[in-house]
Amino acid sequence: MDYKFLKSGTDIRGYASDLGGKAIELTDQAVYDIASAFVSFVQDRVGIPANELKISLGHDSRITADRICRQVKKALKKSGVTLFDCGLASTPAMFMTTVDLNCNAAIQITASHHPFDRNGLKFFLPTGGLEGSDISEILELASRGEEVICETEGEIIEKDYMTLYAENLRNKIIKSVDKGNEPLKGYHIIVDAGNGVGGFYATEVLEKLGADISGSQFLEPDGMFPNHIPNPENKEAMESICSAVKNTCADLGIIFDTDVDRAGCVDKNGREINRNRLIALASYIALDGKKGGTIVTDSVTSDGLKTYIEEVLGGNHYRYRRGYKNVIDKAVELCSEGTESPLAIETSGHAALKENYFLDDGAYLMTKIVIELAKGTDFEKILEPLKMPVEEKELRYNITTPDFKEYGLKVIGELLKYANEESGYTVAPDNREGIRVSTENGWFLLRLSVHDPVMPLNLESDVVGGVEKDFEKLSAFLSKFEFLSL
Repeated sequence: MDYKFLKSGTDIRGYASDLGGKAIELTDQAVYDIASAFVSFVQDRVGIPANELKISLGHDSRITADRICRQVKKALKKSGVTLFDCGLASTPAMFMTTVDLNCNAAIQITASHHPFDRNGLKFFLPTGGLEGSDISEILELASRGEEVICETEGEIIEKDYMTLYAENLRNKIIKSVDKGNEPLKGYHIIVDAGNGVGGFYATEVLEKLGADISGSQFLEPDGMFPNHIPNPENKEAMESICSAVKNTCADLGIIFDTDVDRAGCVDKNGREINRNRLIALASYIALDGKKGGTIVTDSVTSDGLKTYIEEVLGGNHYRYRRGYKNVIDKAVELCSEGTESPLAIETSGHAALKENYFLDDGAYLMTKIVIELAKGTDFEKILEPLKMPVEEKELRYNITTPDFKEYGLKVIGELLKYANEESGYTVAPDNREGIRVSTENGWFLLRLSVHDPVMPLNLESDVVGGVEKDFEKLSAFLSKFEFLSL
């Protein structure tokens, strides 16, 4: 069986239930083969026999989690691995088992914010999440039926790691705020977990530190996600937490995605702190005492954010490629070269702080924000200098020829020539993905998707009607490409 089609960037994902009308891709056999291949991969990377390995396993709230976990346990037990079964857990917590439990590797069963009928596997080593090339290697091993078989079966140990993980977050707040064991007493903070696994943050972190969490919503795990998509980028989800903050007069609202590697928040006025505003606030926190530090973001951040980071905060802004692993890897690279980079953050909400192993952890970022709240930081005042676009729009062009990568690069190349010649256009000096062009109204970015025959187009404008004006002009140019269509 060829499992390469299950690769999704640095994860493995596929349809795991037929309740949505799709054929199951993550079959029992597929999961078993992939888990077996992962043992072989880890054994090779760590350099010790499988029967000496300690690997942790966790899962989010999806309806197929139990079935998939059974196959992972079966494979690891047969390989002789000592398995720590952490049960319902967040993705960042599973990485932290390599720190706190000295695990040689970790597996999380999750498909992030994707629909209920999908699921997947995410892997960690003590050095962090795997690269795309590692996933390709594991799937190649799985396709060949690579399996480690030990004469003595491995042991499965149930481990309530989330209790320790929550305690660590509580201790960080207590130490940072320095107001006793209930530093959040008098604060009203609500959480929207979207029926994923983030409900623990309300009950096990905030409430135990004295916070009033009344008005929190969708804390109970439910893999059908009946209330809204658990995704801070989803408009309905953000409207829901914004309304909840207003209705309860809360001091802060927090929203997580399914597996808590992403988060967004809402200030006391019901205004969302998300995307560029979240990056700005995270940058304010990360650059405290680190003037001149470099904040790495993805390519679609606003011009106003760059000005805020560099002119207001005194940092440097490094605009890089989309994909949370891309921005994290770039920040790690900069640090290794001697450039201080305390934060890597993608517009989608993946935020990784150097002080926290460059782990994209939504709960950790929210903990840093809660600490600021408890210290009396006025978020509205902090974010006031951030200039936000008046209009923004994203479209996706489909490439209808098999050689989509070559064709997409051709489109970008010709657009670059056109932009350099066209009056009112200025090509950005820091193009690191596709082509970004400043216009008289704002800017646009056209890039090529890494895996799909798609060219996303992002436009922002500082004036009303500017996006439509820029799109009309750009659309006229793009219309000459016969294999490009909306």
